[in-house]
Amino acid sequence: MKAMIFAAGRGERMRPLTDHCPKPLLEVRGRPLIVWHILNLVRAGINDIVINHAHLGHMIEEALGDGSQFGARITYSAEGTALETAGGIAKARHLLGDQPFVAIAADVYCPHFDFEQVKETLEDYDMWGNPHAHDKRDVAWLYLVKNPAHHPKGDFALNSFSIANEGEPRYTFSGIGVYRPEIFDAITPGQSAPLAPILREYASRGQVGGEIYRGDWTDVGTPERLAQLNG
Repeated sequence: MKAMIFAAGRGERMRPLTDHCPKPLLEVRGRPLIVWHILNLVRAGINDIVINHAHLGHMIEEALGDGSQFGARITYSAEGTALETAGGIAKARHLLGDQPFVAIAADVYCPHFDFEQVKETLEDYDMWGNPHAHDKRDVAWLYLVKNPAHHPKGDFALNSFSIANEGEPRYTFSGIGVYRPEIFDAITPGQSAPLAPILREYASRGQVGGEIYRGDWTDVGTPERLAQLNG
């Protein structure tokens, strides 16, 4: 399995910290945010990592290199101007291959997330070895978290490991998901496109699975949240 880490965002809410440092390189407890993910991926045996970037992207490449210092193989997808999440995936599609991949937002801090669990989420066969119908199988698997104070209404409901657009209780998407690459084929590489509409469309068809992650998780979206983590 390959991984993609989203590192192209400008980090407007983190200014002035991100005026001269890309958000993924901001440090939490002595380590850049993005490095926490890289080390956890490698620990789970996921060594092939694609990283997209835009704002100050050269600094990310200079800091991480080819990934060998972490035991990883890193390739980069330079966007120039950030293309949003689905647009970033579409541009990097040729680097990701044809198998399901895990994708992570670089600006979330989840130091104990075990990426071993993502490897068996999107199964092609049922427990008896029969192939799932192409139009019935899950095309994405999302990890949800308890709603943080800054996002009290959440994003999705969860019904027996099936993501739903409506319902209660609601949870927040963690920024960690597993995707079948073909769901991005309709996006022209270089086109800007958000991820949420795609997920909601497939969720309405019952083709998005998920579960709740109960470990430490923080959306490092403001200088105040960063300071609290480092306090």
